[in-house]
Amino acid sequence: MAPWALLSPGVLVRTGHTVLTWGITLVLFLHDTELRQWEEQGELLLPLTFLLLVLGSLLLYLAVSLMDPGYVNVQPQPQEELKEEQTAMVPPAIPLRRCRYCLVLQPLRARHCRECRRCVRRYDHHCPWMENCVGERNHPLFVVYLALQLVVLLWGLYLAWSGLQFFQPWGLWLRSSGLLFATFLLLSLLSLVASLLLASHLYLVASNTTTWEFISSHRIAYLRQRAGNPFDRGLTRNLAHFFCGWPSGSWETLWAEEEEEGSNPAV
Repeated sequence: MAPWALLSPGVLVRTGHTVLTWGITLVLFLHDTELRQWEEQGELLLPLTFLLLVLGSLLLYLAVSLMDPGYVNVQPQPQEELKEEQTAMVPPAIPLRRCRYCLVLQPLRARHCRECRRCVRRYDHHCPWMENCVGERNHPLFVVYLALQLVVLLWGLYLAWSGLQFFQPWGLWLRSSGLLFATFLLLSLLSLVASLLLASHLYLVASNTTTWEFISSHRIAYLRQRAGNPFDRGLTRNLAHFFCGWPSGSWETLWAEEEEEGSNPAV
């Protein structure tokens, strides 16, 4: 590996996240919070549980940030196979686009990410916190990570509050609790961000839409052709498909089925 590869944005972001995570955890253990009180009393179950949750959230973060988000295959296909696949799966009403950057034929809901320089299936967004795209393959794990991270942040926020002593003189308090108070403020901000992210993604998942589609629906051809969301199967089926992959099927097929139902209303 070339030395300058260690200074790539992805390495720097992941290293910064890891250092920040363990730095905050260390502050909570070194100050007079409930974590330290549990340790002194020999009650190790809750401190170990907190450490395991921190480790689990960090491992989930690394998994989501390092995994393939669902890149569209860039291997060239024979023209005959491509034509046969289009005829079998894609109705003529759906104009598939060829990406002007990587020249692959984009399936429905795919988009080219300029940061990753690849087309991503069911593209949601490029997350600078992960330095990776959130797409078809890692979006469910991303939501699970947000939920676990929020639990860790809220617990850490409570622990930081438990160690703040406000009855001391100002100078003594600043020397003894200044770092812990700064940690409390940082955890408050991160908890707010994680809460908003989790709530917004759960809403999008429940309606089977993506961040990109929600923000840019007026610019997306396959959404402009329909009054509603053509991929919404109802709450239960949306959640089952998102987290379990059931019911299976391509987005082109689902779009075509919804189009047929819309064009043939029941008498």
